[in-house]
Amino acid sequence: MMSNWPLFVTLRIVRLALLLAAVAVVAFMLAKMSPVDPVQAYLGPAIAKVGPEQQDLIAQKWGLDQPPLTQFGKWLGNVAQGDLGMSMTYNEPVADVLAKRVQASLPLMGMAWLLSGLLGFVLGVTAGAMADTWVDRIIRTYAYILASTPTFWLAIVLLVVFSVGLSWTPVCCAAPIGVLPEDVTLLERLHHLILPLLTLTVLGVAQITLHTRAKVIEIMQSDFALYARAQGASLADVAIRHGARNAALPAITVLFASLGELFGGSVLAEQVFAYPGLGRAAVQAGVSGDVPLLLAVALCLTLFVSVGNTIADILYHAVDPRIGATPDMEVRP
Repeated sequence: MMSNWPLFVTLRIVRLALLLAAVAVVAFMLAKMSPVDPVQAYLGPAIAKVGPEQQDLIAQKWGLDQPPLTQFGKWLGNVAQGDLGMSMTYNEPVADVLAKRVQASLPLMGMAWLLSGLLGFVLGVTAGAMADTWVDRIIRTYAYILASTPTFWLAIVLLVVFSVGLSWTPVCCAAPIGVLPEDVTLLERLHHLILPLLTLTVLGVAQITLHTRAKVIEIMQSDFALYARAQGASLADVAIRHGARNAALPAITVLFASLGELFGGSVLAEQVFAYPGLGRAAVQAGVSGDVPLLLAVALCLTLFVSVGNTIADILYHAVDPRIGATPDMEVRP
């Protein structure tokens, strides 16, 4: 068993390196095909007062006067040395921008991912065990509605109701405006986190609920579940001992596969709530043509999803050792 682990780790590292390289090339090409002029975005309204000579100097400062292939080659060389470059949007090293934004986004996305997985799994098992009852119909309706609900729409509704209408939650940001970061209390941070967290959690529940429900229904109709019921086992006992255990593996698959979707939802939620996270930084980088920051965010997301899928492969064996002696070496996108 252990003899295959070095091969598994080596293959994962090589495939991850190739995937990161491909993502970097595609992201750079798309950024250069964008109609956004980085110099104009950098100057903003002040561009009317800046002459062509000064604009050329700004382009030279940021290396925008060089051919795209040269720009990419220099960026790649700097990345190989551990330098992600400078951000035009924030006028500071990209690594520092990522560190600050990840620090804000990680609690939001991590808690939303965990809560949506647990709640979706419980609802899916409940609906599958009580198929075609009023409980199942309520859960299904809830899941179907949320599965087709845009993230930004739900975020706006929650903002209007709880922040504007009821004044229960803050309107924006991750902390009170005008308060130094070191003076912000944990309670204040959690207060600003409520609505973005609620948005991502509620929307993330639907997919896991529907997949788990379908698997549990299949299990509850199987021969061994019917045999357990014939021996006197209760519906709850069969659902927990057989349904939940056998549905855990597909639920883990869906949960880890939803990491990319979670980040996409986080981008929209952070825009609505003006939450200073990684998703908002990605939007600002795209609008301003900040190529180094945009590439860094794309690589960070790719690494995030790839590592999540690798963890899922390892967790499969903790749930069901029958899969094999080593994790499945197939790399999912």
